[in-house]
Amino acid sequence: QVQLVESGGGLVQAGGSLRLSCAASGRTISMYAMGWFRQAPGKEREFVAAISWNGYTYCADSVKGRFTISRDNAENTVYLPMNSLKPEDTAVYYCAARRSGSYALKPHEYDYWGQGTQVTVSS
Repeated sequence: QVQLVESGGGLVQAGGSLRLSCAASGRTISMYAMGWFRQAPGKEREFVAAISWNGYTYCADSVKGRFTISRDNAENTVYLPMNSLKPEDTAVYYCAARRSGSYALKPHEYDYWGQGTQVTVSS
């Protein structure tokens, strides 16, 4: 089993930055693909970014150029630095792990989930 704990969320003004972290425990995630998703009130959970076991990354069009995803296998942690935040980025952000090493874009393709961290961007 893999336990995931997100941190780094908070309240920020539009144009500001945050860095989300996802710390894994239970087993090493070095061979897992990792993803970030978000869910705003009344909306479906949507893909934000993902990274494969060997470092290939993919970001949703809505965050390209503003968000990145990285991983530190020594720390068993995945990061999501977010810049130029917009009010529409407001959501609960979730970290997910996929036993298959290749990244995926759909929530059901991930095996483990964290509890989420709230990001609120004020205008």
